[in-house]
Amino acid sequence: MTSTTATVHKAKKHDSGIKHVSGRARYIDDVPEPAGTLHVVPGLAAIASGQIKSIDLDPVKQAPGVIAVLTVDHIRGVNDTSPGGIGDDPVFAEKTVTFHGQALFAVVATNRLAARKAARLAKVVYEADEAPIVSVADARKVGSEMLETYQFLRGEPVEAIKNAPHRLKSDMKIGGQEHFYLEGQIAMAIPGEDGDMTVLSSTQHPTEVQHVVAHVLHVPQHAVTVETRRMGGGFGGKESQASQWAAISALAAQVTGKACKLRLDRDDDMIMTGKRHDFEVSFEAGFEENGRLTAVDTDLASRCGHSADLSLGVNDRAMFHSDNAYFYPDVRIKSHRLRTNTVSATAFRGFGGPQGVLFAERMMDEIAIETGLDPLDVRKANFYGHDSRNVTPFGMVIEDNIIDDLVTQLEKSSHYRHRRTEIDAFNQTSRFLKKGIALTPVKFGIAFTLNHLNQAGALVHVYTDGSVYLTHAGTEMGQGLYIKVAQVVAEEFGIGLDQVKIGATVTDKVPNTGPTAASSGSDLNGMAAKVAADQIKARMRAFMAERFQAQPDDVVFAENMVSVGDGSMKFSDLAQEMNLERISLSASGFYRTPKVSWNRDEIKGRPFFYFAYGAACSEVQIDTMTGEMKVTAVDILHDVGKSLNPAVDIGQIEGGFVQGMGWLTTEELVWDEKGRLRTHAPSTYKIPCASDVPEHFVTNLYDSSGNQEDTIYRSKAVGEPPLMLGISVFSAVYHAIASIKPGAKPQLDAPATPEAILSAIASLEPS
Repeated sequence: MTSTTATVHKAKKHDSGIKHVSGRARYIDDVPEPAGTLHVVPGLAAIASGQIKSIDLDPVKQAPGVIAVLTVDHIRGVNDTSPGGIGDDPVFAEKTVTFHGQALFAVVATNRLAARKAARLAKVVYEADEAPIVSVADARKVGSEMLETYQFLRGEPVEAIKNAPHRLKSDMKIGGQEHFYLEGQIAMAIPGEDGDMTVLSSTQHPTEVQHVVAHVLHVPQHAVTVETRRMGGGFGGKESQASQWAAISALAAQVTGKACKLRLDRDDDMIMTGKRHDFEVSFEAGFEENGRLTAVDTDLASRCGHSADLSLGVNDRAMFHSDNAYFYPDVRIKSHRLRTNTVSATAFRGFGGPQGVLFAERMMDEIAIETGLDPLDVRKANFYGHDSRNVTPFGMVIEDNIIDDLVTQLEKSSHYRHRRTEIDAFNQTSRFLKKGIALTPVKFGIAFTLNHLNQAGALVHVYTDGSVYLTHAGTEMGQGLYIKVAQVVAEEFGIGLDQVKIGATVTDKVPNTGPTAASSGSDLNGMAAKVAADQIKARMRAFMAERFQAQPDDVVFAENMVSVGDGSMKFSDLAQEMNLERISLSASGFYRTPKVSWNRDEIKGRPFFYFAYGAACSEVQIDTMTGEMKVTAVDILHDVGKSLNPAVDIGQIEGGFVQGMGWLTTEELVWDEKGRLRTHAPSTYKIPCASDVPEHFVTNLYDSSGNQEDTIYRSKAVGEPPLMLGISVFSAVYHAIASIKPGAKPQLDAPATPEAILSAIASLEPS
């Protein structure tokens, strides 16, 4: 990728890369503890649904090392940690338990082990409900709805399906996913004077944590400062659900007057924190002989858990992406949001989009079996067009469609057609081993569909030695946001990247921030930082123009020099001169995403600024006797516009693919009939490991002239879209199973574990 820029569009190492691999990156648990720091551990409910008849905490209070036991009685403000103050997610359950593992109290002790031991000594008597509502099926049976049903409707899909040349009716289950961030949920609260509280929080949304802590402690927001230097992974699990642990640690600090730290044990973390929403999907489709759809009618039912959390937005986005890259002439997409006695499902990379895309891809695979066509030909027949067939089910016109060109390029570079022919020949002669291949596209909308979140701020200081300090609204969770925004600032000032210091995200420097989510971190914060830098540059230009009798627009910033006409100065010298002349070298920048506007009630507007595109071709092999599956080859082509940092972007693409592959193949969440999560440790919950990544793993960036929208240096978002590339693995598994009985459609649910694969194979046999 050629570029005339000096720093952006260049592959630069992650700013914390060396610290990561050397173990010197400081996370909250590495921060030196103030003298006398106390440790906090929550006490968990032992049932999933019922009333608390009595609770005896005396044995807890009398345990060695215990300083205090916190209950709802210690809360001066509101007993709620829900995002946006919804009011349905208590810090501590008071009278009613709504999921197994819900926090009832918290122990504050001199050390963590003492607190953990003491938390188990509580004597709680419950009046349990007969049977908790655990699954989607349970919730639908009793009509347990979390939020109102919502739908997109265009045309007359029921009638169109009835009159279609060919019809299809099917269903599938889509499992959830544990975030499994390397750094678990953690917070440390340090009390100050006048009731002030500083909270170090591993969160994607420092402002949300600030709001929740202030409400729980009953103090103004200015009294709470939240700092996040880095997270050891987030993936959405720390967007809304970091707040409870920060609030409990701050409550402990308020009660004891000491610094207090809460770090969840891994098992407790998995039990007490939310997952990706699991879905049950049913659908009907009408289509023509060539596989082109005439109408689609689908129902998406999701398990939301015990509280609303972010389920409204997640389920809406599942609907927004149920078309993926395909045009549905007549369409109904209906969403059911169900309440269950399980931990609240929450944000997870893709935010509902992956579940919608997976439905669309299953539909394409089943149409291919019905018609006898290659699934890729069915997909291409249904792609969005440019001048027609280019309006989504929610009314947004696709203006930047490159999916056909991108898929065609990958089809050729991956040798899809040749490999498909070879695989079909292999499957005809191999009795027990079967291969599969699939090439699937991704179209993913970029922006928050909640309009007010599409904003960010940044603060830039230039010091008199020419060094620059930068902080902004975005949080760093390993995705490379900090280095990208630093590249933007270095590029704007024409200085070396080593001259830019990236500060932690702190609420007292950049206020009222949105979360780092929706893949918008670079778009929002890169632009906000550029706005701040431009303000300082404008002052520098005016100074240089006056000094050298030139026009401000002619001033050039490059190679650590600032030049105009025959005059030039070192950037550092210019900063020193301006300081002597009492000209400000500091600025705050603010950016809000243009064009986006979504009226949910009227189902009208433009929810996304633009779309990111990609495609993956995956090949797998399954053992029909054991259900074991291995991914043998992956080819990816992904659109990032003009990449701010190709090295970081390729890392995000590869990591996202593997995480998506894990969701659909090995990562299975299991709750028992009592609502207890049984897969709450690495011993029972299997994320992909290095050996699951095939030796043939080729990732390329689509050769783009740049985002047609005015984004930061014409780049595109990269965080979430690549996860859906992993759907190609699931479709390849489907192809391998379907080869056993040509013309029959296997019932394969996600994740495609060995058990699910064997079940799908069995579904091909007559009952």
